[in-house]
Parts: sequence; structure tokens; C-alpha cells
Amino acid sequence: MTRGEATDAPNRSLALQQVVRGDKVVVVTVDDKGIENTVLVPIPAQAGYSLAHNEAVYMQQFGTYKIPGFERGEFRAFEVAGDSMAPTINHRDVVVATRVEELRLLEPGEVYVVVTPESVMLKRIKNRLRANDQEVMLYSDNPHRLPFGMETRDVQELWRVRGYVSSYIPSAPDITVERLWEVIEQLGFDRGEVRRHLIENAPSDAPQ
Repeated sequence: MTRGEATDAPNRSLALQQVVRGDKVVVVTVDDKGIENTVLVPIPAQAGYSLAHNEAVYMQQFGTYKIPGFERGEFRAFEVAGDSMAPTINHRDVVVATRVEELRLLEPGEVYVVVTPESVMLKRIKNRLRANDQEVMLYSDNPHRLPFGMETRDVQELWRVRGYVSSYIPSAPDITVERLWEVIEQLGFDRGEVRRHLIENAPSDAPQ
């Protein structure tokens, strides 16, 4: 990740603007040329972000970055907490996301940062939402984490993940295993569901 002019320390000279996004007025940060910065929300700050993400004074504490490929537009970066999206995205990876102005505009099957009054979560949303839907189902890529529903009124912000920065380098895949998964998916089975079934039905003495 390439750091911009700002630092991780609170930046009192950071330019803050209120702009209209959909039906909301939100706070964004801009550089000296008026171009929006990418703000990084680290894990320790996410509890506070849930409550104060649209307060100018609160947003001043965050470092801002210029990330190659994400120079133009409103982007926000979130440090990932936990393993709910492993092996796709891992703990302490940093996702870069764009704001979804209305829930009905989300793209099904993509990964999203879901901000509620209690938490900041990284989840996959598989179904398109209609204007009158009152619940959204949130899915994890980790087969050990079950999906759950959330009332749409509890979603304060929704950010679609466009990329991520990781220090994790996966090992070379087992070609035989990968080919087997391809066949399973061609038969119409969901990889996560198959994994969950195998884990739930494994013998008690099976290696983990």
C-alpha cells in the first residue's frame, strides 16, 4: 500500500467536506487539490466507526492513503478482523471498497463491508434486494460460519469490496484437489456447502 501525504497520526489540517450520496449527507476527506482520499479504518477503531462514521471530528483521526488503481472516486479501506471470509480474505488483510448508496443497487455475489450500529463486518451478499425487502442475508466464505439475516434498517453503511491488500501468500494449489472442486461445481454444488457437509460428517478421529 502506498501511503499518501497524511500520516497515521490525527491530521488536523485534513480537509473535510460534506457531500450528498444518494439520500444521505456524508463526510469525506479531500487533499489540497480537492481529490477525495482513501481513509483507512483499522481494527481498533471499528467499534467507534460504527457510531461516529459520519462525524467530521471523528474522521480527522484516520490516516489517508493513495492506493494505485484507486486514485479517483470515493474509496474507504477497512482492516479485516477475524476469519469469517477465509480463505478468500484473511485476518488483518485490508479491503478497499466503494460506497453503495442504496441497498437495491448492490451486486449479488460480491463481498461487502456492512456497517451497523454495533459492528463493522465483512460478508458476502448473494441475493439482490428489492425496495420493500426488510431483511438481507449475510454469508461467510468460511464454511464454519453460518449465514444469518439482518434487518435492512440496521445497515448504516454498505461498501462494495473492489480489491484488497494482503501480506498472506498462499501455497501452490494441489492440482488434483482443484480439479475435483471444479467437477463438483460443474455438477451444481456449492463449494462452501460441500465443505460444511464434509466437516459435519467427518469421523471424530479425522485429522482437522
